Amino acid sequence: MSFTLKCPKCGKAMEEGYLLEHTHGGMRPVSWLEGPPQKSFWTGLAIKGRANVPIRTFRCTRCGFLESYAPDP
Repeated sequence: MSFTLKCPKCGKAMEEGYLLEHTHGGMRPVSWLEGPPQKSFWTGLAIKGRANVPIRTFRCTRCGFLESYAPDP
């Protein structure tokens, strides 16, 4: 999926980047998971068997507005 975006707030160009998640094992880009969060004793959240889609985030070069997408892989 290709994106060429203009900011919906000010009309300037938006550049692609990503949101960073800090974990005990390091850092990684944030993902979207289907369904509501369910607690897990061992890992904090149960994620097994759920769709996990990387998030693409765009930032306005003028005003800093962020817009995120989770397109199908």
